Amino acid sequence: MMHATPGYTNLLNNTQLSTTLFEKEARFMVDVLTEIIIGAPVERTAAYAANPVHAPEWYVNIDSAEWARGDQVEIGAQAAFRARFLGKELSYVYEIAAYEPGKLLVMQTADGPFPMETTYAWESAGERATRMTLRNRGTPRGFSALVSPLMAFMMRRANNNDLRLLKKLLESRG
Repeated sequence: MMHATPGYTNLLNNTQLSTTLFEKEARFMVDVLTEIIIGAPVERTAAYAANPVHAPEWYVNIDSAEWARGDQVEIGAQAAFRARFLGKELSYVYEIAAYEPGKLLVMQTADGPFPMETTYAWESAGERATRMTLRNRGTPRGFSALVSPLMAFMMRRANNNDLRLLKKLLESRG
């Protein structure tokens, strides 16, 4: 059963996710989509990656993450993060806006310097493998619109590095 806030459509069907937060944006400064095949079952990959407190273990730029409201992955739960990106220190709170265990997680900014949305999607890529898709989109403030292509490039590079680290971590645990 899909648990989501109104306005969501299924990323796995290649349709665009839409939320109230982002319907107000005429366009996104950045919209970065990356994916990887992980040699671990979908259930294990999704359960690990969906839990925000694990983020510092596989996101290079995230220094800390802790539950701010709730203590499990569910709609409305919030996690507070401290991170670094492009030389800036960031503190923000993400709220889980959509969650379908083993398939989809969408988090969006509840409190922070700019509106962003992060989506994870998982699907089987074989008996013991998972295709994980990571999408970040939003309009970061404090950065000129002229640097949008550079920001998207840097985010894509960081996301690919993060996914490779997650792959290494999960595959090493067998």
